[in-house]
Amino acid sequence: MTKFSLDATDIRILSAIQKHGHLGKAKLAEIVNLSPTPCWVRLDKLKAAGFIRGYHANIALDRICDFTQVIVTVSLTQHRKSDFERFEAHICRLDEVVECIATGGGMDYVLKVFTPNLTAFQTLMESLLASELGIDRYMTYIATREVKSSHPNLGALMHKTEK
Repeated sequence: MTKFSLDATDIRILSAIQKHGHLGKAKLAEIVNLSPTPCWVRLDKLKAAGFIRGYHANIALDRICDFTQVIVTVSLTQHRKSDFERFEAHICRLDEVVECIATGGGMDYVLKVFTPNLTAFQTLMESLLASELGIDRYMTYIATREVKSSHPNLGALMHKTEK
């Protein structure tokens, strides 16, 4: 695998499309302060190297329908590789689970779940428990409102602390 080195211009391009989504050649070039053709060439290289997974719209779901958002922490009974793989494969097939993060510490996973209502959520949890996925325990947290939802600041993450 070829190592791809990112420079400040690459980071500006990635930051711009992370913030604004798919942009036209001229607009992206304007935002990153680069002429259009070299900007587009760099964007194509970033895409080819796998730095861009896709473009997504941030939909105002609360304006479209009622829903229940639940954060679920899950601990598995066993901690063998096959146990994690079985659980993760099952979770990846569930549309209601929009995020699943494997964690270290007290719980093995943190899930973000969207369902039409609490009854549908409870049905989902009963299905998970009946699927023999090795769930030891889980805790649920009903989301009451979204305070902040954003992407990491790429420039700040790339900043190297000088010693």
